[in-house]
Amino acid sequence: MKVLVTGATGFIGSHTVVELQHAGYDVVGIDNFENSTPNVIKQVEAITGKTFICEQADIRDKKSIHAVLQKHGGIQAVIHFAAYKAVGESVAEPLKYYGNNVAGTVNLLNELQEKDITDLVFSSSCTVYGNVSSDMLPVTEETPLMPAFSPYGNTKQICEEVLRDQSQTGKLRVVSLRYFNPIGAHDSARIGELPIGVPNNLVPFITQTAIGIRKQLTVFGNDYATPDGTCIRDYIHVVDLAKAHVAAIAFLQQRKSADSFSVFNIGTGKGNSVLEAIHSFEKVSGQKLNYTIGPRRAGDVEQIYASCSKAENELKWKAERDLDNCMLTAWNWEKKLAEQKQNA
Repeated sequence: MKVLVTGATGFIGSHTVVELQHAGYDVVGIDNFENSTPNVIKQVEAITGKTFICEQADIRDKKSIHAVLQKHGGIQAVIHFAAYKAVGESVAEPLKYYGNNVAGTVNLLNELQEKDITDLVFSSSCTVYGNVSSDMLPVTEETPLMPAFSPYGNTKQICEEVLRDQSQTGKLRVVSLRYFNPIGAHDSARIGELPIGVPNNLVPFITQTAIGIRKQLTVFGNDYATPDGTCIRDYIHVVDLAKAHVAAIAFLQQRKSADSFSVFNIGTGKGNSVLEAIHSFEKVSGQKLNYTIGPRRAGDVEQIYASCSKAENELKWKAERDLDNCMLTAWNWEKKLAEQKQNA
């Protein structure tokens, strides 16, 4: 079975390609390499021992999507990752996010409809739940969606609405995976999170500070209504997350008469604070981290973590790795990057 993966050389995309190939799927990737590098293709091939075809294409350009679908016939399902994802940047540049995340998704859907490709797994986010109150935790798939706390979160809400509407036409079947906070790296340290410029996510900033790239980590706020005052998130290992996409593809194939639009929370079911994440890193790495407390950051929700029982029951998927493993693999990846830079 052939699967098209958009954003295939990105952090989550590359790990998912590995797991798809391990599971026996034929994968075609597309990426514009704006937030990734073509070197990831070689690293994926080194991990799996299989050829990884990845075309340079941009979801904002319908012609480039069309060309890929014309070139690679027989695609039966799509996993759609390609999107901008930085909460803070989306607050500063909302049009950039709507243009890529929403308009790009509509472009993709138009091309899939033309080719009669009906199965799609969508990269959604727990940000669709908005700033939920503590009495609503853990969030389930039935938790009402609150107004998005950032333009990024709103693009994910809008995309889910677009996908749900298109699924009602009978021309599309969707599994929307609402990720919590993906971190970590592949055990081989060949692929991992590689932010361009200053990281927007916590863990790359932690590892870059520990390795000496950044002078200091800023914790955004310690006056939240949480046990230690810092934000709480559900941190999931990227390999566990990648395996959820393989399960979602199988789910779509096995349930041809299933609901045309299904959503699943993908997390661990446990919340950890920013300070707990820092202390986990210090424990597994043996590094004392230089961090300071700063003001709150616009767009951040106070706390959120998942109930994942629906994914466990219907997708037959469950997260297996803990926070310490996430931090250890992320640190091994950062050290590997430093080694490569030193030897270059």
